[in-house]
Amino acid sequence: MCGFVSLYNKYRMPVDANILQHMTDSIAHRGPDDEGIYIHDHIGLGFRRLSILDIEHGAQPMTNENKDIWLVFNGEIYNYKELRDWLSQKGYTFYTDSDTEVLLRLYEDVGIKCVNYLRGMFGFTIWDQRSDLLFAARDHFGIKPVYYSETASGYMIGSEIKTLLASGRIDREVDENALYQYLTFQYVPEPLTMFKEIHKLKAGHYLIVQNNGMTIRPYYEVKFEPHESRSYSDLVEETRSVITESVRIHKNSDVPRGAFLSGGIDSSSLVGLLHRLEPTQTFSVGFDMPGYSELDDARKTAAYLGTEHHEIRINARDYIDILPSLIWHMDEPVADPSAVGLYFVSKLASQHVKMAFSGEGADEFFGGYNIYREPYALRMFQGLPGPWRSLAGHLGRLMPTGMKGKGFLERGSLILQERYFGNAKIFMDHEKSKVLAPWLSEQGVCKPTQQVTKPLYEQAKLYDEVTQMQYIDIHTWLRGNILMKADKMSMANSLELRVPFVDTKVFELAATIPTKYKVTPTATKLLLRDAMKDVVPPDVQQRKKLGFPVPTRVWLKSEWYSWARNLIMTADVDQWINKTYVLQLLEIHKEGKLDASRKLWTILVFILWHQIYIEDRAYSFSGPSSNRMIL
Repeated sequence: MCGFVSLYNKYRMPVDANILQHMTDSIAHRGPDDEGIYIHDHIGLGFRRLSILDIEHGAQPMTNENKDIWLVFNGEIYNYKELRDWLSQKGYTFYTDSDTEVLLRLYEDVGIKCVNYLRGMFGFTIWDQRSDLLFAARDHFGIKPVYYSETASGYMIGSEIKTLLASGRIDREVDENALYQYLTFQYVPEPLTMFKEIHKLKAGHYLIVQNNGMTIRPYYEVKFEPHESRSYSDLVEETRSVITESVRIHKNSDVPRGAFLSGGIDSSSLVGLLHRLEPTQTFSVGFDMPGYSELDDARKTAAYLGTEHHEIRINARDYIDILPSLIWHMDEPVADPSAVGLYFVSKLASQHVKMAFSGEGADEFFGGYNIYREPYALRMFQGLPGPWRSLAGHLGRLMPTGMKGKGFLERGSLILQERYFGNAKIFMDHEKSKVLAPWLSEQGVCKPTQQVTKPLYEQAKLYDEVTQMQYIDIHTWLRGNILMKADKMSMANSLELRVPFVDTKVFELAATIPTKYKVTPTATKLLLRDAMKDVVPPDVQQRKKLGFPVPTRVWLKSEWYSWARNLIMTADVDQWINKTYVLQLLEIHKEGKLDASRKLWTILVFILWHQIYIEDRAYSFSGPSSNRMIL
C-alpha cells in the first residue's frame, strides 16, 4: 500500500516543487517508509511508500531506461511474476523484483491496454513523455481509491482527496447532489464526492490527460453468466480451489502478515486457508456491551485453527474520541459505524504485522446478505395487479410505526427498482425535505436517488432479482462503503489490507453460480459455506452474520446524547441541514419512541465532516506518522 499524487499543468506551466511536496506530505500515513518526487516542466509526480515487495529496490516514482516513462503506483499486482516471465521472453530486462517495474514494462509493451492484463488491486498514474500523455487507472472493483480534479491550472490525480485539497487550487464547497445522495446511501456514490470540484475515478475505468483535455473510459464490465447445467458438487470443488489459489497469491509479500477474524464464515475461511500455508496471527475487535461483540466466537475459531490470536475491546469513550481522526482519514463522510471497529483492529494488527487479510466482498459475490432473501418473501405480491399492490402499500403506510407487517406491505407494494438502492437506505427522497434546508428540497435542485441506480438496473435487467441486487451492491455498496472504509481505516494505521475474495478470478467463478446455489428462502452463501466446510470449525458454517456490530442505538440514548446534541447545536450547517428537525429526532430516539440511530448517525457524521473540512475546526489527529496534517 502506498499513496501518490500527480499534476498536469495546462499550457506547460512549470510545477511548483513546494506545492507538490505539500500534497505528497499530506498522505504520509499511506507510506511512512519512503517518499519520492519527480518534476519535469508541467508534470509532477509525488509518492509515499509502504514497503511490502522488494523493500530495497521498489522506490517510486519509477522510470524506464530512457527516462521517458514514469510511474507512481498504489496497490499490488498479484500476477506480476507471470507477467514478468512473459515480458522477459519478449526481451525486457528487469532490475528489481517489484510488481511496480512489471507494470512499467507492461505499459512499455502494450500501452494503455496494460490494465487488461492485471490481476490485483491498484490505482496508478503513468506519465508518457513521448506523447505528453498522463494515464491513470483504478482496479476492477474499486479496492484502491483514485480521485481527480480539473481546475483552471490543470489536472490533479491522487490516492486521497486531501492530496488535492493541499494544492490550494480547490474551493472547499459541498456538492448539494452528493449530500442528497449521501442521505440515502450513507456514503457518496461514485463518481461524485462531497466536494464539488473533486471526483472519484470509477472502478474498472481509466483516465487520459493529453493536449490539455481529459477522457475517461471503462475497461472492465461486471457480468453474471450462471451455468445452470453445472452440478452443485462440481461448483463446490471449483469454488474451494479458486479461493484457495486466491489466498495463495494474495499472501505474496516480503513482510509479516496476518488476518482479521470476526468469527463468521468469510474471515474464518480466509484464516483457515492461510493458516494451512503458514503460521498465522489473527486480530479481532469487539465492543464492551453484551450482544455487540464477536470476540467470543473469534476466540473459539482462533483456538480451533491454532492461530496466534490478538483482540481489542472498545467502549463508548474510545469510539467518540477517535471519531474526528477517522473522518479526517476518510476524506468524505461515510456513515458506517463499523468503520471505527476496522480502525481499531487495523491499529492492533499494525503493532504485529505489516499486511493483513480481510473478508470483504464475499457477501456481494456469493450472495451473503439476508436482504437477498427478500424476493422470495415478497413473491406473493408479484402476481397481484398494480392497483392491488398500490392498495397494499397504502394500508402499510396507514399502520402505526413499529406495527408488525407494516414494512412487509410497504415493500411488497414496490417493484425492486423502487425499493432496493443497496444495503443502506437511510433517508428516502420523500423524507429529505424534513432533514435538509428548504432550498435543497426545491424541485430540480437535486437529482432523485433513483437516478443513481436506474442505469444499473437497466444494465442488469435480464438477471433475476437476487442477481440484480448483487449487481447493484457491487457497483454501489461494495465500492462506496465496504472497500472505501477498508482502505482508509487500514491506511490510517499504515497497514496493507488485502481482500482475496475481491479478485477477478474469484468473481469469474462466482458469476457462473446459479442463484439457487447462492440464496434460498432460508439460507445465504449456500455454496460458499459448503465449499469451506472442511476449512472452518463446524459451528461457523451456519453462524449468524454480525460484522462488527456497533451499539450506536444504545449510546445515542446515553453516553453520546450530550455530545450529539452539542455537535448539532454548534455546527455551522444551517445552509444544508434543518437542525430543528434533527434535534427533535434525537429526542424521539432518546425517549425510545423510534430507533432513529442510523438516521442520526448519518447526519452527525456529515456535521462532523463539515466542521473538519469546511468550517476548518481545529482537531488534532494522532496516528502512526509524525507527519500529520492538522486542519
